[in-house]
Amino acid sequence: MSNVYIDRWVLMAKNDLKVARNELKLPKRDMVTEAICFHCQQSAEKILKAYLISRGIAFAKTHNLEFLLEMCIKEDAEFKNVDVSNLTYYAVEVRYPDDFYIPDQKEAEESYNVADDIMKFVLKKMKSKK
Repeated sequence: MSNVYIDRWVLMAKNDLKVARNELKLPKRDMVTEAICFHCQQSAEKILKAYLISRGIAFAKTHNLEFLLEMCIKEDAEFKNVDVSNLTYYAVEVRYPDDFYIPDQKEAEESYNVADDIMKFVLKKMKSKK
């Protein structure tokens, strides 16, 4: 796969994390915590997919971070150190009123920290094996 395509995945992952970070800077009353958690999940999903694409590994369309992580572990055992926490939950559930749930600020901050750790780990891996 071309580096341009992979770079687009990385940029989109970074932008999702940036949206979450910017939202976390708002006063508590203005913060949209479900959006923060959603963008953290999206960031993690996209950076894991970027890694897989960079290794020429095909994957099915999915939001399941545990599944994507298992695919990464098959390629590189060090991915066992990656914690996706419960980020997969935020891919769909917090976006619709059927299972109405609004994460609190602490949960949003924790989601951001998990996504940021994933981003740093994957980017380091991608740089070291180019």
